[in-house]
Order: sequence, then C-alpha cells, then structure tokens
Amino acid sequence: MANVEKQHDYHIVNPSPWPITGSIGALVMAIGGIGYMKYAQGKDFSLFGIDLASPWLFFIGLAIILFTMFSWWSDTIREGREGYHTGVVSLHLRYGMIMFIASEVMFFVAWFWAYFDASLFPNSVEQVARAQFLGGQWPPEGTLFMDPLHLPLYNTIILLLSGTTVTWAHHALLHRDRKGMIMGLVLTVALGALFSMVQAYEYIHAPFAFKNSIFGATFFMATGFHGFHVMIGTIFLLVCLIRAIKGQFTPEKHFGFEAAAWYWHFVDVVWLFLFFCIYVWGSWGAPMLAE
Repeated sequence: MANVEKQHDYHIVNPSPWPITGSIGALVMAIGGIGYMKYAQGKDFSLFGIDLASPWLFFIGLAIILFTMFSWWSDTIREGREGYHTGVVSLHLRYGMIMFIASEVMFFVAWFWAYFDASLFPNSVEQVARAQFLGGQWPPEGTLFMDPLHLPLYNTIILLLSGTTVTWAHHALLHRDRKGMIMGLVLTVALGALFSMVQAYEYIHAPFAFKNSIFGATFFMATGFHGFHVMIGTIFLLVCLIRAIKGQFTPEKHFGFEAAAWYWHFVDVVWLFLFFCIYVWGSWGAPMLAE
C-alpha cells in the first residue's frame, strides 16, 4: 500500500493537534476575559467553586492560541515547501482567504452600523433617552473632537504609502527582483508599525473616553479593531519578510505573501471608510481639540 501512487491533487493532512488546542485556548481566553473584566471591577467570578477573577487566565488562553497559530501555520508552510500545495490545494487556500476577508468585511459592517445608528438619529423621537443623552446632536453636546486633518490624515497617508510599498514588493517578486521585494516589505512593516504608534498617541490624547458615551464606545470600537487588524497585518508581513530573506518565495509559489498583501489592502480600504465616515463626517461642526 505504501507504494501506491496518489491519483489526485488533493492533500490529505496528517492528524494534527492544533484544532483541539486552538479550541481549548479560545475557551480559556473567553472565560479568562470575563474574569479579567470582573477583576477590573473589583468583583468575584466563581466557576465550579473557583474564583477566576484574575487577568492571568486570559493571558494563558492567549498564549495557547498564539502557540497554536504559530505551529499550525508553520506546518502549512512546511507542507508547501514539501510540494503538497498543488494547483487544487492552492486554489482552495485562495478561496479560504477570500472567505476570511469577506467575514472581516461583515465584522466591520457591524461597527459602522452601530456608529451610523447612533449618529444619524441623535434626536430620535422613538428613543427619547438617547436624544436626551446626546443632546439631540452628533457628536454629543460638549464633545471635543480630534482634527481629522491632523493625526488622522497623517495616518491615512501612512497607510496609503504602505499599500504602495507592498504592491511594489509583490511586483518585485513576480519579476524576480529579490532585493526590491525585501525593501518593499521592510518599508511596509515600518509604515505599519508607525501607524500603530501614531494611533496609540492619538488614543492617549483623545479628549473623550470609551466609557459613559455611545460616541466614545462606537469610535474606539471601530477604530480600535482596525488598529488591531493593522497590528495583525504588520506581523503577517513581518513573517513574509523573514521568509523572503530566507528565499522561500518564488514567482510561481508565493501564496503566503499574496494573502498578506490581500489582507493589507483590505485594512487600507477599511481605514479610508473610517477616515471619511468617522473622522471627517462624524466631526462635522464639532469643536476641535486644540493641538
């Protein structure tokens, strides 16, 4: 049986522990997240007679998930190097990435929906409590806003430049320009890190908080999750940079890099919607924070 030649292009993977370890990590992190929030509120969180009000369980679950991701994707990279990623397998990997990005689109649609639901109807008769809380206007009465033509515009330019550099790296790869590919990835990773630092500075100096305001909650949830995706994309591209330096990409076999580029362009497009809808339109007529 060992000498029977495979008559199909599909890859039957070996038994893997990573699905179950990922599930365990997600469960531990979810329970730990509840315990973390209870801990921050100074409350108890008892489960099966054990007080889990602590931040440690959350970080243990996060560590399990990160280890699972590293190990699982390492196995996928190894399978590709060993020739298991045939044309059919590569096509299915592309379908998987497309469906993942589609799910991410709907994820952000939810945050935009929440933002527009509150901002378009601040004086809703049907929701008297909301109208009183917001002062019948958006942003809520007395809210200072960051100038969209300052740090937000700066970050917009950074992300647009990073989209250009990652495209440069992709074209360099297709034309077997290894030096150009590496340089493009270095610049993209650097720009992604710079975006995160600017956004952290903006959050620290924001004139409004997450709590006690639907405005702050919708703003920080939408822009904060985008910032989280930028950090994920930066790590994704950093891994691609390391693989590029090791010479693991060729013009014929480079879906790992292609998937990272798709993800990064998705992050770029989402930011453009955030910038124009939340920063520009959302701050229209509001008093600006003096820089």
